[in-house]
Amino acid sequence: MINTQIREQLRTVFESLEGRVELAVVDSHHDKQGELIKMLGQVAATSENIKVGISGQSSHVPGVYLKYNGGDCGIRFTGIPGGHEFSSLVLAILNADRKGKLPDEMILDRICRLRGPIHLKTYVSLSCQNCPEVVQALNIMAVFHSNLTHETVDGAFFQDEVTALGIQGVPCVMHDNTLISSGKTDLAQLLSALEDRFGTNASLEKGGMDMGQYDVAVIGGGPAGAAAAIYAARKGLKTVVVAERIGGQVKDTKGIENLISVPYTEGPELVDRLRRHISSYDIKILEHRRLTEIKNGDMKYLKMDSKEIVNARAVVVATGAKWKPLDIPGEKAYTGRGVAFCPHCDGPFYKGRDIAVIGGGNSGIEAAIDLAGIAKTVTVLEFLPELKADRVLVEKALSMANVKVLAYTQPLEVLGNGQKVTGLSYKDRRMQEVRQMDIEGIFIQIGLVPNSGFIKGLVDTNRFGEIVVDERCRSSVRGIYAAGDVTTVPYKQIVISMGEGAKAALTAFEDLVLKPPA
Repeated sequence: MINTQIREQLRTVFESLEGRVELAVVDSHHDKQGELIKMLGQVAATSENIKVGISGQSSHVPGVYLKYNGGDCGIRFTGIPGGHEFSSLVLAILNADRKGKLPDEMILDRICRLRGPIHLKTYVSLSCQNCPEVVQALNIMAVFHSNLTHETVDGAFFQDEVTALGIQGVPCVMHDNTLISSGKTDLAQLLSALEDRFGTNASLEKGGMDMGQYDVAVIGGGPAGAAAAIYAARKGLKTVVVAERIGGQVKDTKGIENLISVPYTEGPELVDRLRRHISSYDIKILEHRRLTEIKNGDMKYLKMDSKEIVNARAVVVATGAKWKPLDIPGEKAYTGRGVAFCPHCDGPFYKGRDIAVIGGGNSGIEAAIDLAGIAKTVTVLEFLPELKADRVLVEKALSMANVKVLAYTQPLEVLGNGQKVTGLSYKDRRMQEVRQMDIEGIFIQIGLVPNSGFIKGLVDTNRFGEIVVDERCRSSVRGIYAAGDVTTVPYKQIVISMGEGAKAALTAFEDLVLKPPA
């Protein structure tokens, strides 16, 4: 199952293990039990510190618990952790030994303060690219919190349970039968959701922490933020990066073929390169944080959800953008239960079903083409009289027998039965009639919305929420700059964001050092 090259890589990865990790197998008569035992045996063979044992538990499906130095880690995989989740198993082994990429002390403190007991299940698909980030974040929480457990469940083994829970998108995090999170997210958002749901132990709180003064604070860790931080540091400016996650949306991008001089790369690989490049300079990285407050002054005051405080002479906002919602009734209620944003991750849930794609741009038509091979029918709804996608994509979609297009339409309401989506109400703008279609899934592909909410009211933004900047990335407030997808600069591309980030840092250097205020 695991080829020779990967086994050699695992030997290198596991060389740092100090404690004993046991892969405790659940007793099962499932016909794939042997496949799991073989895979775990191959993993264990790469290190003397890993062994395969027996959990003492039984189940109708394969599964494995992780134990560390004889104690339960709080981590369980139900199903076979292959595909994208194989990396989650490898990292879980490292994390159990307090190795690998771990959150910093402040984030670990927040995790430990969560009020337990908390028992989470994350339903995944092994083909989902977004699932591992959620699984790995919750596994870290389980390792460091003595009263939090996390079970990763391959939904393919539990079709009846998935249906009963109304799950129609992954990753789906549940506590008992209560939905905690659905779809793409990260450690910072998960931690906030758990704090809101379960509360925290105030007696363990360390309180806010002043992280010091900096020349430049970069908000965001995507291509624009990374470039800004690197250029600022190279100019000798004391620099800090505050980000929910390094890489931003790039981490969720599968294939990248238009980054000049790099014919092909993938999002996770590029993110790893960005992180290593940032880390090669004396740059303070505060990851898994969200900015909650910013005040203007000669020194900009920044406060994070971790209660940490940073003061900086200049700020570069590079917070990017996120998928734009429809903002219609029923959308939020059925997100993860029929409303989805990622066709690659959630498409398999709609095999043989009637679904709709909202949006006739390139992303919408590409989604329709991908989903046509899975779904029974795909209906594309476009607000304008004609599709906006490239002609080659439109021709391909229209050539598919199970794809149809409804142009000049306006979605009005997502309809459901309380458990899942059952239909969509929409307006035929040409006939001025309200109509309804019976569908079981809705994929929203109408573009991006800038992550600028935290700074609106302080700097000028346009009607789309983009931060208005001049040709040197200056905002309407002296000392606050912006770069990348969060700004009015056209064409939301990685290479453009990198250039804008570099420009913002150079402008900040020029304003701070070469021509400071009198």
